[in-house]
Amino acid sequence: MNPEIDWTQYDCNGFYDELVAAPGQPREVVRALLADLAALGAEELAERQKAADVSIKEMGISFTVYSEEGGTIDRSWPFDVVPRVIPQREWQQVEAGLKQRVRALNLFIDDLYHEQKIIADGVFPREVLAKSVNFREQCMGVNPPLGIWAHICGSDLVRDADGTIYVLEDNLRVPSGVSYMLENRLVTKRVLPELFEHYAPLPVDDYPSQLFDTLAALSPRPADYPEVVVLTPGIYNSAYFEHAYLAQQMGAELVEGRDLFVDDDDSVYMRTVDGPARVDVIYRRIDDLFLDPEAFLPDSALGVPGLMRAWKAGNVALANAPGAGVADDKVVYAFVPEIIRYYLDEDAIIPNVPTYRCMEPEALKYVLEHLAELVVKPANESGGYGMLVGPASTQAEREKFAAAIKKDPRNYIAQPTLKLSTVPTVVKNSIEPRHVDLRPFILSADRQQVTTGGLTRVALRKGSLVVNSSQGGGSKDTWIVSEDVPDEPLAVSREAADTRGQTQK
Repeated sequence: MNPEIDWTQYDCNGFYDELVAAPGQPREVVRALLADLAALGAEELAERQKAADVSIKEMGISFTVYSEEGGTIDRSWPFDVVPRVIPQREWQQVEAGLKQRVRALNLFIDDLYHEQKIIADGVFPREVLAKSVNFREQCMGVNPPLGIWAHICGSDLVRDADGTIYVLEDNLRVPSGVSYMLENRLVTKRVLPELFEHYAPLPVDDYPSQLFDTLAALSPRPADYPEVVVLTPGIYNSAYFEHAYLAQQMGAELVEGRDLFVDDDDSVYMRTVDGPARVDVIYRRIDDLFLDPEAFLPDSALGVPGLMRAWKAGNVALANAPGAGVADDKVVYAFVPEIIRYYLDEDAIIPNVPTYRCMEPEALKYVLEHLAELVVKPANESGGYGMLVGPASTQAEREKFAAAIKKDPRNYIAQPTLKLSTVPTVVKNSIEPRHVDLRPFILSADRQQVTTGGLTRVALRKGSLVVNSSQGGGSKDTWIVSEDVPDEPLAVSREAADTRGQTQK
């Protein structure tokens, strides 16, 4: 007999759970969902999980991990079938906060490449800019279309034990993951179609068209249908699946640097069987330093010689604009509330995680004395690499980090260890809580748009707070749903669900 899921045995151990308020007590908006899952039973849900894993292999949804031996490993995308649910009213507030944040960050980036008023007014330290590894002198004085630098931003959100949502970091260089958000919804519909009988989560499948419209709005030839391309480093990049996926979904060409050239008219052309075709917009998934060997690393084989010339001449648009990564710095992140106040005269709608800036003497002293309690992050690492998670660290690791922080305090921030929220997750033939974060994507051009939800990343290892796929993390479908929950079912037992089914008949 397939035993039903007993939510009274689901214990979040003091963490905020996105679906279950307390053992046996679902959150209001997911009462019907938990009832449906209970009716399926744990074994059947495990079978659906296996079906999802097979679907992901069949659909070729993969990601690449760089191994310690220097090679790469292509893996199927790790996915858990139980969706994460966020009430629409709460999401509207989050969406407003994300738009506010990216609006301010774009004004900040534009200011840094022009007058630098925020530094002159003493709001942002010149020292931080002086030691920024992502500030590009080559971009000084450039005016990108619409004054926008970060057209695609992925901001990571977390929820703490008291239910407060915080921004954990902002990704403004080449943020990835949105393709998995789209595929997660398709897989969920395929393997758990009955869940959509009672819920109509806001759609996510319009993202490729929104992305295309965002890119098209940047075209230097607005009267013509724009030639948009996705520029990838190639098949060995960890996000190559996403590059190919987004190009295919947008109906755009997927190109590598060797497919493009800049001609004497400082315009970019794509090599085609019909001859050169002018390119208007490049959604580049290559880091700044590899974009153009004339302007940055001279030995880069990934980029296009002369690309910066074409961009500065206004003959091609680049998204994100070169230099946008100056705001993709964890020390800059620590200043975002001040940045919002300076440019918008508003308080941040979504707070930052409380952050210690090690460049400030008092903060430095506190951090060094409390390393065992804090999470320490270098300014420009990503993917969960290079961090010190104090409670899980050894004395030797703390001593190593202390020395590094003292040597270059500007390069480090520290934050308290958050009690990340959890979501029920399939673990063999049972359901257990696992920690999650959320990466929504914000598009900015002639208007702003935020994905409805985003990519929920889940730490699949019990007790782990590391959600990155490169370090054993997985993902979940994310539902934004109306608070107008169905009247039935209201209980989470199989009997109640069966009764509901009889009533419907």
